[in-house]
Amino acid sequence: MLRNMRKAGQTLVGKVIATIFFGALIVSFAIWGIGDIFRATPASAVAEVGSTTITVDQVRNAYTNELQRLGRQFRTVISPEQARAFGLDQQVVSNLVTEAVMAEQAKQMGLSVSDQLVAASIMNNPTFKGADGQFNRALFDQALRNVGLSEAGFVQEQRSAMARLHLAEAIAGDITVPVAAKEALHRYASERRAAAYILLTAAMAGDIPAPTAEQLQSFFNERRSSFRAPEYRAVTVMVLDAAALAKPDTVSEADARQRYEQQKAKYGTPERRTIQQITFPSQAEAEAAAAKIKEGTTFEALATERNVSPQSLELGTFAKAEMLDQAVAEAVFALEQNAVSAPIAGRFGPVIVRVTQIQPEAVRPFEEVAAELRQEVAQERAQGQIERIHDEIEDLRAGAKPLADIAKEKGLALVLIPAVEAGGLDKAGNPVNVPEKDAVVKAAFASDIGVDNEALRTATGYVWYDVTGIEASREKNLDEVRDQVATLWREDQVAQRLSEKANELTGRLEKGEAIEAVAQAAGAEVKNATDLARNTAKDDLATEAVNRIFAVPVGKTGHAANGTDARAVFKVTSATVPPLVTTTQAAQNAENQLRAGFGDDLISQYIAQVRQDLGVTINQQALRQATGGEL
Repeated sequence: MLRNMRKAGQTLVGKVIATIFFGALIVSFAIWGIGDIFRATPASAVAEVGSTTITVDQVRNAYTNELQRLGRQFRTVISPEQARAFGLDQQVVSNLVTEAVMAEQAKQMGLSVSDQLVAASIMNNPTFKGADGQFNRALFDQALRNVGLSEAGFVQEQRSAMARLHLAEAIAGDITVPVAAKEALHRYASERRAAAYILLTAAMAGDIPAPTAEQLQSFFNERRSSFRAPEYRAVTVMVLDAAALAKPDTVSEADARQRYEQQKAKYGTPERRTIQQITFPSQAEAEAAAAKIKEGTTFEALATERNVSPQSLELGTFAKAEMLDQAVAEAVFALEQNAVSAPIAGRFGPVIVRVTQIQPEAVRPFEEVAAELRQEVAQERAQGQIERIHDEIEDLRAGAKPLADIAKEKGLALVLIPAVEAGGLDKAGNPVNVPEKDAVVKAAFASDIGVDNEALRTATGYVWYDVTGIEASREKNLDEVRDQVATLWREDQVAQRLSEKANELTGRLEKGEAIEAVAQAAGAEVKNATDLARNTAKDDLATEAVNRIFAVPVGKTGHAANGTDARAVFKVTSATVPPLVTTTQAAQNAENQLRAGFGDDLISQYIAQVRQDLGVTINQQALRQATGGEL
């Protein structure tokens, strides 16, 4: 959990941060209960945590974001009924409550995060780094637009998340793992066993006569549900996406060049500058420092005078678009190499900067990428038409116009699926070829013939679908699957005979007979396996047989299935555990794993206690309002 919280300090927005690193804490609510939180609160608030109010809008936004995230993850549409059945509404409000609990505690303890730390966390966030590994301003702005956050709002969310992270690290950032725990995990992972074994193969089951008609019918009747023909549905699908609407020829050269300038880093390496920076608490001090530089004081001497270490002096190497503070960026890229700037009114306070190195740009020329740029711009413009065309199509649908006619009128792709089962396969067992297959198939099986279905939202547009036919699931008769049933019957007979044979041989071994004598009587050979590890097949021993060997004490015997048509009879001959060497990387990884688990438990218990101390109330009526449930 603490590892997740550290990652959360770099996530895209605070709302997503809360979802990611507090989601695991929902389990703790099940442990400690949430009965104390269901008391009346004002109708405008879903929850109150101490002095913090969680509004209906906050919950609605978080709930919608989570629905969309899950829809993208599973490539399907999650209905409100399904969301409530999964407990998604309760999970979302629990996430927000937990976030508020940590924020309240951080505020009461006076925890704060400086502007410089917030800025550094944003610039070092991998989400906002381009292909060259540096901060990309365009990516940053695009990310904020995608989630509807202002820059100031995001900075505040980031500051709050970092404060919560600092609190969590204080609780569980340096846990000592008990030696007994390390030894137990080491034993489980490092124990190795050896065993002597006999493999009983299908051939040792003897001759199995063909089943009689009565035997086959009885076997089929017992497993009749396994031989059902699935339900098939015929579906018509129409796709609206930006790629189909894009018209690159309409994009002017000026617009393409503007995009080129914005994305130069994508086509090579833009000009980059290595920057040193000294920050000042006030503009007056910055002006005084600038005067000293004009009088002959060196930049290094000024840094030493202000107790700025060499490490803190180095801001880094950036392209202009990668710099978070645009005022500083404009000044930096106007300087000559080794020149010192005048005082700059930066976003996080006055600064003076020096450029120590300039790396010239090296990018592909505009002419090489013009077609690609025009396609990108055209597709973005087409994306802006999606909603308008969607509304036009919905008007046509409201007039009972068939999808085929709408597709022809709008010039859209139409896909006809004659038959598909719920797993996305046609009658030949092949996957059907349709855009957004998983989502479309699932939605089609939740619909019916003649239903006016709502369009499915995709990453770049919409998909409409109509169920045009249903072939009901049915039980197949024996004649349709006779060969399949006969094969399964024979496999079942082989398994029964091998299991009986294995029981007999194991019993003889337990009575003290030598495994060589038992193997000779069975017409098999004795094999020896050494250095067996848990959950790992070796030689001709399958994983299930190896794991059974680890479940039996040394010197004892047993047997287990070994694949689909064999069985292993074995005697465990030894078990060894190497000494625990704590200096190896593997030992360190195991210790880190244990530390993370202990840290999760500590944070969960801490939050449970703080929740109790602060007092948490939830208004179920407001929660239903926020998530679209019945009032």
